[in-house]
Amino acid sequence: MIFIDGVGIGKPDKEYNPFFKFGFRTFTELFNTIPHLENSFLTNYSIYLKPVDANLGVDGLPQSGTGQVSIFCGTNAAKIVGAHFGPFPHSKTIDVLRDKNIFREFIDRKKKVFFANAYPKIFFDYLKSGKTRLSATSLSCKLTGIRLNNATDLRRAKALTAEITNERWNKKLNYNIPVISAKAAARRLLRIASDYNFTLYEFFLTDHLGHGRIKDEFGKIHNNLDEFLFELLTKYDKDKMNIVICSDHGNYEDLSVKGHTRNPALFIAAGKHAKLIADSVNDLTQIKSAIIEYCM
Repeated sequence: MIFIDGVGIGKPDKEYNPFFKFGFRTFTELFNTIPHLENSFLTNYSIYLKPVDANLGVDGLPQSGTGQVSIFCGTNAAKIVGAHFGPFPHSKTIDVLRDKNIFREFIDRKKKVFFANAYPKIFFDYLKSGKTRLSATSLSCKLTGIRLNNATDLRRAKALTAEITNERWNKKLNYNIPVISAKAAARRLLRIASDYNFTLYEFFLTDHLGHGRIKDEFGKIHNNLDEFLFELLTKYDKDKMNIVICSDHGNYEDLSVKGHTRNPALFIAAGKHAKLIADSVNDLTQIKSAIIEYCM
């Protein structure tokens, strides 16, 4: 499972939709087109792309906190809270995240799970300080007893940074870790995933770009994500593996605004049971149950 923060399906706008402005090989080579609101259901043999409702019957702009809890727990978190909420999970959803997160579902069935992201020392220092504002993914791991990867795991090629190539860790956090290509990162993730029943990787820089941050790295981040996804979707074992790529809300697909959108979220299913998975998912709350049913 590849979770990509803040990517929806938007208008075919070459000025404000970066998929049209800069191109995206994952779309153009695998589906021969770029998805947009008037052409949002695409397929290529064992790969299915579709729009998924992120609004969940609640007014306002979808947010990461409630959107991600809805994805990972199969529960309408926005309705529990009474509004869309983010960027972190709302206090009203913590018990849901503890009891119903997708890692726990696999573990309860004696299956092996892995969260592939590595965290830098500054994150572990934050945890030691007693602060508790964590993303839905890292909080799920903490509440479920799943170990979080560190820089040593990264150096041993047993994890990935959230920005794929390690370059930002060196540049922003003063690490000295070998920079890898997005292709190599994808191959590493596929190798790691082959040892587990469920593997999750999270990429959140798309949401940062959608909010108008780190503009100087826009092209590099966009291209790295494209190369990473393309390699995953062309090199995975189609007979043994299922890949689910999903997002929690729109944002990146419309750079005319610096906030989120009410556009449908991007969803891609690939692999042995891809069509069954794709047919089962129409909103964020159905992603977990589809994975449990067809990938367990």
